[in-house]
Amino acid sequence: MGSDGGTASVRYGGEGAGVKGTRKWTLILLGAAAVLLVPWMAVLAVTLPGSTRVHHWSLAWIGLDVLLAAGCAATAVLGLRGDPRSRLTASATASVAVLDAWFDITTAHPGTALLQALACAVAEGAVAGACVALALAKGAGHVESP
Repeated sequence: MGSDGGTASVRYGGEGAGVKGTRKWTLILLGAAAVLLVPWMAVLAVTLPGSTRVHHWSLAWIGLDVLLAAGCAATAVLGLRGDPRSRLTASATASVAVLDAWFDITTAHPGTALLQALACAVAEGAVAGACVALALAKGAGHVESP
């Protein structure tokens, strides 16, 4: 029974777990960054050109796909080993998949290229959804034997 007469609140992270010290300041700084990014986005919206020439275009795209493949592989290996860190790699991999879909769609030319980008985005969305499900699942990282 808690010191408050048995009505101790249970917070995310376990009974009596609170946001303290460094973690609290990290969260406050992240919140401040979110607020400060709003005017920065407005500046970018009015100052960035509508198009530009990009050097190392293929390297950028290949690198993103390598990162996505590595995330999928790491999540699979860790998950099959029952390692709870698979939840972390699944979460990061979901983010990479969403970013890949975003850039596929927003950089595609109208027509066939856009249709191909949308098809790829469906597959990347499925990867992201699977990764989010793995990251949030109870007992994630533990694979039951048949």
